[in-house]
Amino acid sequence: MIRIRFWGCKPPIVAGGLAAALLAACGPSAPKPADARERVDSAEAGYVAPPRVQNIRRGGGGVTLSGQGSAEADVRLRSPGGEIVSGRTDREGRWSLTVANAPGVRLFGLSTTREGRTVQAEGYVLVAEGGDVALLRAGAGAKRLADGSPSPRILTIDVDREGGAVVSGVAAPGAGLNVRVDRVTRGGGRTDDEGRFFISLTDSLSPGVHDIQVAGEGGETAVSIVTSPPQPLVTGPVRAERTPQGWRVDWMTPGGGVQTTLLIGGAR
Repeated sequence: MIRIRFWGCKPPIVAGGLAAALLAACGPSAPKPADARERVDSAEAGYVAPPRVQNIRRGGGGVTLSGQGSAEADVRLRSPGGEIVSGRTDREGRWSLTVANAPGVRLFGLSTTREGRTVQAEGYVLVAEGGDVALLRAGAGAKRLADGSPSPRILTIDVDREGGAVVSGVAAPGAGLNVRVDRVTRGGGRTDDEGRFFISLTDSLSPGVHDIQVAGEGGETAVSIVTSPPQPLVTGPVRAERTPQGWRVDWMTPGGGVQTTLLIGGAR
């Protein structure tokens, strides 16, 4: 369910192995004997950091994604259809990959490989026609790579099959915000240090037309959306269509469910 909030060390609902690892990392730890510490130090020496997308640059031929990862490692974007864009990080772990323009919406898995070890990045990288880029996250709000804003701006709305929803966007760093659905307050929170907010709604969104308003420090913004339960995917792991508000993307989560991400407005 998207409405689940993750505070402190509570892990997201993901594949069992990763969830177990997160639980182990969050739990209390007892002092380790010297030989155990040596084994940990040895393991950390071979640690491969997952790659992160930090910036995008749009050009005539496509969109260039850049970010950070393990130093001097192979980095790759791969789509379910077999499209691959690959490169290599420099000594500081910086990388840059260019995805050519194409119609519609594509999803990519992002990974890093070094010394035979491959690590997947969080979520899926969505690249839409026109250079719009977002990080899709199962059970959470999408992180859209877009310009910041001193006033609230809704960038994405994620909805699951039961109507659980997360409203995401940008505003001034540290701003307190409330979300209203059809004039009723349904959630609130603060932006992080980067000015991003991910606010889970307290009640499900029923199918139909809804007015979503985000207001607080810096002003307010509103958008009217149409929601409907995502239908089963029969032709692949993603289905996308244009709506008056922007792209609607139904995509398959790692757990086999279907989540809907609405990209509000065009790329900028």
